[in-house]
Amino acid sequence: MALTDQNPKALRTVPRRLFPALPGPLSLTAVRHGQSTANAAFHAAEAVGALDVGITCRDADLSLTPLGREEAGALGRWIASRSAEGLPHSLWVSPYLRTQETAELIVEELDRAGLPLPELCTDERLRDRELGLLEMLTSAAIELRHPEEAARRRLLGELRWRPPGGESYADVAQRLRSALRDLYETEPDRRVLLVAHDAVVMLLRHVIDDLQEGELVDLARAGAVANTSVTRWVRDVKGALTLDCWNIRPHLAPESELSAP
Repeated sequence: MALTDQNPKALRTVPRRLFPALPGPLSLTAVRHGQSTANAAFHAAEAVGALDVGITCRDADLSLTPLGREEAGALGRWIASRSAEGLPHSLWVSPYLRTQETAELIVEELDRAGLPLPELCTDERLRDRELGLLEMLTSAAIELRHPEEAARRRLLGELRWRPPGGESYADVAQRLRSALRDLYETEPDRRVLLVAHDAVVMLLRHVIDDLQEGELVDLARAGAVANTSVTRWVRDVKGALTLDCWNIRPHLAPESELSAP
């Protein structure tokens, strides 16, 4: 794979070794889960400025939509089609249902192709960002019901703002550094596939590529981490993970041909 030409400024990074004493993985590929029921509900609610998305279950229990399952299966077939380049040795997954379902569908496609299956590791530190009191609220609902938090968010910025009972991006980055340390120790010279969430993939850029706050904000403004998009780092000759591609979906048809939002 090569660097996508989307937002090239955000892709220019200086490779560095996160943990110089450890060889680390040969490659790390991070993907976001397929479309979830909440993704579809938020898309519909935000489009009309609605306050309620109609989701009553825990964030951890959200499942994939039929489209999300299609996306995950397509990703699995794409990974299988590239087996000559090296399949993942390990599959690290968030414990949330939508990521577990995405990982299962990927593995099903590898198994259907008769390919070796990766070792599975479910890690709590790969869970989605926790929003606490503001969980499952649209932007309009936050502005109306919690104007003080909306103002504090604008003042502090996304990296430092922590919603009541929730996490800031900096909090998520801290647990990702811990997870990466363990990954480096347990996955030397191996190819790792990681299935997680948009905030996790974005903040891996922050941690691995050493993006500063302004760069992270620019990256977020350039566009969301898409469902089942692929972001990949490969180890260079100096032992540093180097960004190879960011937020690409070569396994999917053009957006106009997808089933539904």
